Order: sequence, then structure tokens, then C-alpha cells
Amino acid sequence: MPFTKSFPVRYQFVEADGVRVFYREAGAPENPTLLLLHGFPTSSHQFRELIPLLADKFHLIAPDLPGFGFTQVPENRGYCWSFDALGKTLSAFVEALGLQRYAMYVFDYGAPVGMRLALAFPERVTGLISQNGNAYLDGLGEAWAPVRAYWADASEKNGQVIRDAILSFAGIKWQYLHGVSHPDGVAPETYTLDSLLMERPGNKDIQLALFLDYASNLELYPQFQAFFRQQQLPTLVIWGKNDPFFIPPGAAAYRRDNPGAVIELIDSGHFALETHTAYIAQRIRQVIGHQPD
Repeated sequence: MPFTKSFPVRYQFVEADGVRVFYREAGAPENPTLLLLHGFPTSSHQFRELIPLLADKFHLIAPDLPGFGFTQVPENRGYCWSFDALGKTLSAFVEALGLQRYAMYVFDYGAPVGMRLALAFPERVTGLISQNGNAYLDGLGEAWAPVRAYWADASEKNGQVIRDAILSFAGIKWQYLHGVSHPDGVAPETYTLDSLLMERPGNKDIQLALFLDYASNLELYPQFQAFFRQQQLPTLVIWGKNDPFFIPPGAAAYRRDNPGAVIELIDSGHFALETHTAYIAQRIRQVIGHQPD
């Protein structure tokens, strides 16, 4: 059997912003850095198959955001569960690791958190991959209806609808499988692990707070779009076209502000990386990988 060079993944913690941030790292530090930012309801676990496919070309860093995965927020930290707070912690994480230049892969929640980092340090961002990472009102689908109702009235009744429809095991599994042509291609440990972590004491209250605060991201969309116009970064927008949360018009909208953006719709759902890992890795290499650091 021919020898194949491997690039082991390192599983580590670092203290940042009073938070013990868990992260995955692979690839040589002298390679261009690619910061992988997960979304709801998952963690850096979503990048477990992508990382080995890119580790020969990139230095890959994938943190778990506070409230997700294995990142630990001490109770006495008094953490404010908002997207501004997540962005602040991400900035502190990047500083703790000494990252000065990086491209970003953003998905779902990772988009507004990563864009806050980009606004804070625009000179550091070398490229952008948006996989169902929304930055336009055009991209908000009908699946946001219960959350919009919660924005209008943060009652216990409306909160319970979100708990039942989105935060439950059935709701999380649906997010992984909806719009997927071959559901047997989605590993069951994905939605099972997310669901188990969701059941930690107090976690569903944290998620409700973040859903309520998600409206703050819409207010920042014009600033995100101005960043795209001003920076004109190498950009790959690769989108599961059957995503009920972030619909295809949100992908097409990127080209309004960055005409050079490469936009692709693939036959998958919200978690397109679960079904198209190899293809997405190939397109990252082609669109972002040839760019100078």
C-alpha cells in the first residue's frame, strides 16, 4: 500500500475572554490560516472530515463558540449571551493564538460572529468561504417564522415553540436531513451529539437568548455588506440550495457587493458539508487556496 502523508488533528484548549475555548488545529502554522466557524446547533465537530482534506495546504483552526461543543464558560464569568459577546470572545481567541492573517469559512451562526471579527480587523482577512452563512435579508427563509414571532413577543409560549421545533432532538435531526437527497449519507452522530450537548443544564436557555439576539445581526447586515464592497476578497459562496433557513437568494446577494464572488448552489440542505465534504474542499482549494497569504 503506498504511503500517504497524514496531518493529525490536535484537540486543544486556550483561555480567552475568561472562557476556556476548545479548538481543533491541523496543518503547518507557516501555511495560510483558515479559520473555520461553525453554526447552530453544532460545533467544530462539523469540520471533522473537511480538516484532513485541507491540512496539506492550510493551517486550520476550528473553535467551539461559547454555548456550543466543548468550550467551557465558568458560571462566575457572568457571560452575556449575545452575538456581540460571541464576537468579542472570538476576537480574544484569535489574539490568544497570535493569528494575524486568515481566511474565514463561515456557516450559519459563524457568519455574524465571523463578520464581527472581520469588522474589527479588516486588514487581517485574506478570503471568505460562506457555506449557508447569511449576510442579507434576502436569505432569510420561512423556517425563521417561529424565531420572528419570538422577536416580536419573547413570551414563554413563543419560547416553548422554539424549544419544541428547533431545540429538540427531532428538530435538530430535521435540520440535518431536510432537503438531503440521500439521508443515509448523514452520520447519525452529528445530530445525536448536538442533541446530547443541547441537554446540558441551562443550555436551552442560552440558545433562546441567542435566538432572541439574532435580530441584532440583521441590523449589522449593511456593515457586513460594506465590508464586502470595500475589501473585494476572494470569495466562495457555496450553498445547500434546499436550506429552509438560509435560502438561495441570500447566496446570490453576495454578488451585489462583490461581483467577483464565486457562487454555487449544491443539491443539499442546511448542512451541505455533511453531504458534499470532498467537493467543498476541492472548491476551497481552487477559489481560495491559490491566493497569496
